[in-house]
Amino acid sequence: MHNSKNTSLQGGGAVARMLGKLYPDLSKAHRKTADYVLANTFRAATMTIDELSDAAGISLATANRFAHALGFDGYAPFRNALVADFASSLAPVEKMRTEVQKSATSIEIIDAALSNDLRNIEATRRSLVPAHCDQAVEMILQADRIFVIGFGASAFLAGIMVHALEPFCRTVLSGVHPGGPSQTGRQFFKLDQRDVVIAMAYPRYATDTVRLARRAVEKGAKLIAFTDLPHSPLVPLADVTIYSQTERQLSPTSDAAALVLIQAICDAVAHRAKRSVQAASEMTEFVLPWLYQAEQQSATGNTGKVVKTTKKPRSKAGQA
Repeated sequence: MHNSKNTSLQGGGAVARMLGKLYPDLSKAHRKTADYVLANTFRAATMTIDELSDAAGISLATANRFAHALGFDGYAPFRNALVADFASSLAPVEKMRTEVQKSATSIEIIDAALSNDLRNIEATRRSLVPAHCDQAVEMILQADRIFVIGFGASAFLAGIMVHALEPFCRTVLSGVHPGGPSQTGRQFFKLDQRDVVIAMAYPRYATDTVRLARRAVEKGAKLIAFTDLPHSPLVPLADVTIYSQTERQLSPTSDAAALVLIQAICDAVAHRAKRSVQAASEMTEFVLPWLYQAEQQSATGNTGKVVKTTKKPRSKAGQA
């Protein structure tokens, strides 16, 4: 009889649904294989036939016959079908699988990664739409409050943008909290048309970012999306979208081009902001106690040890 545990796990995709239908007619050995695949659908999609055999406790022949029992020509087409069920999520894994099989030195990998990021940055620069950049900068400067959200790696990018915008905008808040996305949702409950939400999502797109962006729009806030491609789930929600090319060989996303563009947009905000020089100066003066001063280094020397100096102390009149 079909195990109820397996029934609850059939939401993984076409292969999982196929297994659910064929399960009663499978042999005992094939049911054992099906049990493993249904309980670990995503993991099974990343496995070679040897890895699946070891994990499921079956022979290579059984794994191959299992694929045939499902109507596939062999294990490779079966695994390809599993991969298709998780195409966007597994694409970086499959790309990495190909890349790590290539022979290369560490410096060759590093050089290739840097070249990759330079191409991304140049492609990002070429794709900029002047009107969209102007619109995004104007929305930021006119906003009563700005909320910047992003999860996963985008949370770090969002934090950098908050940091860069603070001197030039009245209220800039991070949408990433220890309380998680639900705490951000509590903040978004108070949004209205005077507010701007900046949402960042790059492959693999975080569901929480999309969900919160949708709620922000429902509350009447304006939305600026930072993302990679027109099919990004943020694009239909946004008033304006700023694109970065983020392709990378050994990870899902290159953050370099995204970061460079975020900093560039913040530079444009600083240039357009009223009293930007005064604001930057006042903030620098305010945080001065937390900034390391060059005089401290000259007093201690490069080694960190205090060294004697014959320089006479300045009079109070000559002190800065």
